[in-house]
Amino acid sequence: MSEALEELFLFGEEKMEKAVAQLHREFGSIRSGRANPMILDKVLVDYYGAPTPLRQMSQVTVQDGTTLVISPYDKSTLKEIEKAIIKAEIGITPNSDGICIRLPFPPLTEDRRKEIAKDVKKIGEESKVAVRNIRRDMTDDLKKLEKSENLPEDTVKDNQDKIQKLTDKYTAIIDKAVAEKEKEVMTV
Repeated sequence: MSEALEELFLFGEEKMEKAVAQLHREFGSIRSGRANPMILDKVLVDYYGAPTPLRQMSQVTVQDGTTLVISPYDKSTLKEIEKAIIKAEIGITPNSDGICIRLPFPPLTEDRRKEIAKDVKKIGEESKVAVRNIRRDMTDDLKKLEKSENLPEDTVKDNQDKIQKLTDKYTAIIDKAVAEKEKEVMTV
């Protein structure tokens, strides 16, 4: 295999890995009935005029599986953290006792679980589209290589099959992740 072909597959697989990693990050911020600190990843607190990620300003722990406890390193930021959580619209009302903030995760209703499961499928489908776009780009690059390096037709065909196998592999990984997240969301 020529150096250019190896590079093509290396970059293609790396991009597909990133698509799957993005999927897992998005799944981490989806509420599933259990307390998960990753839901706070998108919360930015106005800290002396600079938007600062909440998890950089406080310790976040899970208490009894259904409650997140946020203990700010600087107690004077408690009100700002509370405002940021409300503004982030994560669907949970913060309870402050002056020392820390508690986020109790109420059990999800059946309808809400089904809604979240639909969102999970949608995110999974978006990831599969990203993988298919990467496949298209790889195929286009292969055609360019065919012209520039005068690759034999059977080499091109073999590499197109390899690109499809790579696509199938990552599509299967995404399908598995979606199924696991759906199961997690639907479990009461």
